[in-house]
Amino acid sequence: MPFPQFVPRARRLCRAVLVRTAVLATAAGALVGLQHQGSVDLNRAEPVAVTSNQIAVDPAPMGWASWNTFAAKIDYNVIKAQVDAFVAAGLPDAGYKYINIDEGWWQGTRDSQGNITIDESEWPGGMSAIADYIHSKGLKAGIYTDAGKDGCGYYFPTGRPAAPGSGSEGHYEQDMLQFSKWGFDYVKVDWCGGDVEGLDAKTTYQAISDAVAKASATTGRPLTLSICNWGKQNPWNWGAGMAAVWRTNTDIIFHGNSPSWDSMLANYDTNVHPTAQHTGYYNDPDMLMVGLDGFTAAQNRSHMNLWAVSGAPLLAGNNLSTMSTETANILKNPEVIAVDQDPRGLQGVKVAEDTTGLQVYSKVLSGTGKRAVVLLNRTGSAQNMTVRWSDLGLTGASATVRNLWTRSNVGTFATGYTTSVPAKDSVMLTVTGGTEASSSTYEAEAAANTKGGSAADATCANCSGGTKVGGVGNGSANTLRFNNVSVGATGTKVVDIAYTNGSGAARTALLQVNGQQATTVSFPPTGSWTTPGTVSVQVSLAKGSTNTLTFSNSSAWAPDLDAVQVRPLPGTNGTQLVGRASSRCLDIDNNTITNGTQAQLWDCHGGDNQTWANVTSRKQLVVYGNKCLDAYNRGTTNGTKVVIWDCNGQTNQQWNVNADGTLTNVNAGLCLDASNAGTANGTKLVLWSCNGGDNQKWTLP
Repeated sequence: MPFPQFVPRARRLCRAVLVRTAVLATAAGALVGLQHQGSVDLNRAEPVAVTSNQIAVDPAPMGWASWNTFAAKIDYNVIKAQVDAFVAAGLPDAGYKYINIDEGWWQGTRDSQGNITIDESEWPGGMSAIADYIHSKGLKAGIYTDAGKDGCGYYFPTGRPAAPGSGSEGHYEQDMLQFSKWGFDYVKVDWCGGDVEGLDAKTTYQAISDAVAKASATTGRPLTLSICNWGKQNPWNWGAGMAAVWRTNTDIIFHGNSPSWDSMLANYDTNVHPTAQHTGYYNDPDMLMVGLDGFTAAQNRSHMNLWAVSGAPLLAGNNLSTMSTETANILKNPEVIAVDQDPRGLQGVKVAEDTTGLQVYSKVLSGTGKRAVVLLNRTGSAQNMTVRWSDLGLTGASATVRNLWTRSNVGTFATGYTTSVPAKDSVMLTVTGGTEASSSTYEAEAAANTKGGSAADATCANCSGGTKVGGVGNGSANTLRFNNVSVGATGTKVVDIAYTNGSGAARTALLQVNGQQATTVSFPPTGSWTTPGTVSVQVSLAKGSTNTLTFSNSSAWAPDLDAVQVRPLPGTNGTQLVGRASSRCLDIDNNTITNGTQAQLWDCHGGDNQTWANVTSRKQLVVYGNKCLDAYNRGTTNGTKVVIWDCNGQTNQQWNVNADGTLTNVNAGLCLDASNAGTANGTKLVLWSCNGGDNQKWTLP
């Protein structure tokens, strides 16, 4: 059947004020103006990025998990008692809904058909009975397995004998279907076996994700997937669209240890992937330690503050049967929970650190002129700390500040707010009523396009910089590209995406920014094809007007996508360091955050892994908000690797920016050098005696 001609709507006219440039490659069935259920609807409302209809995305999971208190020593009676205590404490009314059974429920046994078998002396009625009990309380039930053949209960037995065969490898579809038939709503898939076996995490979890989707379709019960591979192989690069959540680090504590301020902060510091978290997909820095022995009430509150400003899953792990009223009240603070569960679904980011250890984090909330703020004092003494509206992407207009733990407004302030923060503690605020900094809107413009068009089938003919692209016949179908997106500084920006989705389910598109890792964006239903809505993502853009945002979808079931609005977050601004000889950027490979990762050259794309804060007062070059460019092991000889490492203030992490374009390491007195005068992608960076070569000269645009 031939494709009908796509006719642009009358309102899709180039408007000189709004449109910078946008390029559309489309036909009936392409990303913009897609037909739904086989026909093109030319009467859909025109989406606009400035619509106030912010569509709520799926929130991060909230609930309780068994591991932190009980490890593998669990059975029906243990879980039932915790369910009863969970309800009695009022946690469901606060938004907590999952009861997740972690490792220890199964010892790896299967029947002759490969189905999991259960010790019914511990689980009377099998696992469906405990799932039914959880559901009888109006809650959702979660279960646990491993991606490998032998799970964590084999490699790290805790309270039970080593359990060979306690993973799901070779049984992904069978096990996910069995979990769903038992009545489970959530499955956490660990990585002990996968890690030991050297499995590829992305392909392994894709197979598990496919099995989860198939099981959900078979039973009609949605099964939420939680990836738990501890941040190995960088799941923030590929987790979105595959799972609802993915772990970004190892456990905060291993069984038998008490939580500490430092261990909690270590996991928070690795949860620095704001461009990966959006539209219902979440970074997971691990289960909550709130209420466990070893944490004070103040530390519990700070723990909640940091997880909430991150928008992280809130999965309590304390013994609910013995929980104090103080702990319950901390877990149930409605204003802190509201920040975590904000319908926009974004991750908070660091926006200031004027003095080492005094850090300001902010999360963009739904609505206009609304931010959550955490003032984190990592030092050993009380300090006055300031949040500036300008760092938050707000203008100098007055805004109201509210303390979320005293649950009271503290006043209205013109340009910022200063308060004292105790040692090793934090203050959590909301800032409301501020005026958003100016934004830029980029709108798609459609031209007629038919299947098999040869070359210039789509163009924004009346717009500055309009570009011709191929049609369906040469592979550009289902692609929408916004070119020449302009920003004043390299760093994280908020992008609101206007669309309509009149179907009854979320639809997805792949977003790629410049040459960065692509990410799957979910577009929930807007209510009808005539009702526009907006979802938000955070992207890292390069200074200038050469940025490109490309949306693509290989299926005909895509949202009707039309415009984007780009807003600054000035507190995240940094710079790219461009090699004079190579014209390539100082880069950390594959968005890796591991200490000791060697810096390299790569094509400039403005990603988080190429955005460096030049902290001149400390002579530091900082990436990801907390990793410093470092001369490995304080080396002072030619060839010393230049790596990233947790910022520690040592001189091997200090750099002099010289007038001739060189960067010299303060400790070594040597220059930052592209090894062997290399200019290719992947060329490693080292220290070398300064020699005036262009491979030692850098531009900070």
